[in-house]
Parts: sequence; structure tokens; C-alpha cells
Amino acid sequence: MIPAAGAEQYPALDFANSALALPGGQYLDLLGSPDAATRWLAEHDLAPADSGLRETCAAQLRALREQIRMLLAARVDGLPVPAGALEAVNDAMTRTPTASLLRWDPARGLHRESPHPVTRIVEHALAVLAADAADLVTGADAERLAACGSPPCNRYLLRTHARRHWCSTRCGDRARAARAYARRKGD
Repeated sequence: MIPAAGAEQYPALDFANSALALPGGQYLDLLGSPDAATRWLAEHDLAPADSGLRETCAAQLRALREQIRMLLAARVDGLPVPAGALEAVNDAMTRTPTASLLRWDPARGLHRESPHPVTRIVEHALAVLAADAADLVTGADAERLAACGSPPCNRYLLRTHARRHWCSTRCGDRARAARAYARRKGD
């Protein structure tokens, strides 16, 4: 699946779009299993490919994704953000320490390192994604955030210009074909 516009800049946007509604009532969840969640995190440099996540970890990722989707939907629609979404995103951002601490290692010498032990891979990923979502909805690009205008697509994108309403060429083609069909049927 081709990422929506802005997903390369904001991993949280790609994360929110990892649950896809497809034509014909089909649904694809890129975090639907521990292996799929591990693959998604590894592709986004948020976890090693051999992390071996468990279902509880994948469930935590899916739960945050839904809260981020609510945050994005509220921003796009100009509505108040549900309290649960704010709480979930804020909680995720505070789960791991963010300060890069000073460390000493005989092989490396004096260096700075963020304390993200292997046992906290998911917490680190959740914190990174939540912080990125917060940056997206409060930053300069927030006004460009939009929902794809081609049903049944449920993805979000950053508009590249005022007229762009679709997350992909495929969705744009589908919307134009539906409009043309409706016009022909109406004649």
C-alpha cells in the first residue's frame, strides 16, 4: 500500500493509517498480529525485526492507534478532542524517559544514550508515535491534515494543495469514477 501524503514526514500519520477500510467491505490491519506489528515497527525503525512482540504488545499498539485516529478526526472536523484520546496520547508520551543521559562504557568512552532497554521496546514506540501525533495536530502542518474523501477509505493525509482530497491516486480515480457513474445514471 502506498503511504498517504505526509506519512513519510509523520510516522504517526502512517500509524493511524495502518487500519485500512478497502472497497467491498474488506478490512486490512497492518498491526493485526504480533508478527505484523513487529514488521510495521521494524519498517519504521521503531523496533528490531527480531523483537518477537507478543499479542499484548500488538494490542497496546492497536489501542493507541485508535486514540490517535480520534485525535486526528477531531482535528480534521474541528471538534473537541475526546478526553480519552488526550489521556491515552499523553500517557504514551510519558511512558519512557526522553532525556539522553550521560553514560560511560570502556569500549565507547563517555557518550550520551537514551535509556530504552530492550524490554521497553513497545513503550518507546508508543512514546515516539504519540509525540509525533501531538506534533502533527499542533504544528504548522495541522491545517493541511485531511481525511480521504473517497469512501470507504478511512485514511488521513496532508493536503499538498487545497484541492487534494484523496490519500492516493487509486482513491482519487475511484471517487472520479463514482461521480461519473452517478452523472450517467442521473441522465
